[in-house]
Amino acid sequence: MARTWTFLSAALLLLAALSTPSHSQEPAHSTEALTLQPGDLIRVEIWRENDLSGEFLVDPRGVVTLPLLGEMEVARIPMGVLRDSLINQYQVHLRNPSVNITPLRRINVLGEVQKPGVYSVDPTLSLAGAVALAGGATAGGDLNRIHVVRKGETAGQRVPPATQLDGVDIRSGDQILVGRRSWFDRNSTFMVSALLSVTSIVISLTR
Repeated sequence: MARTWTFLSAALLLLAALSTPSHSQEPAHSTEALTLQPGDLIRVEIWRENDLSGEFLVDPRGVVTLPLLGEMEVARIPMGVLRDSLINQYQVHLRNPSVNITPLRRINVLGEVQKPGVYSVDPTLSLAGAVALAGGATAGGDLNRIHVVRKGETAGQRVPPATQLDGVDIRSGDQILVGRRSWFDRNSTFMVSALLSVTSIVISLTR
């Protein structure tokens, strides 16, 4: 009987371990201190000025070309400072302009995702959020196996999915790779069922 309970306990512990999430939480970050780099996009939203709003590419010089303002250097300037500068410059052309700006990184989301490709993402988004933009992980994908690749080299390995992109210094051109679940993970339901079946048989035989 003791051996029977050992089998049953092991099965229950295994089932509990497989159903317990392991995602860690990261603190939220503000965009105020974030900066732009060449290859990024800047989203400019001006209230009631749709023709002046949009997403604009930061060129290799760190410069964007904005409606009414023309070329403007934006690289390595904190978002809070850059927004104030834009408001001051747009005040020459507009009355009391309300301006919001968002830095965007252009990254590749690849591996075990539904829609691999290039996406423009807010750096305050989490890795899991970036994967969601790509349609989410496939049935065989594992969010606990997310790797960040930069210029062919691994910049982050098994990064927790709740980690914000700026928390791992995501840059335009980086790749987020979602790995495949292990064989045991992909067949865990079958394994637990088989283990429970064996336990049931053992219990029946020992009665």
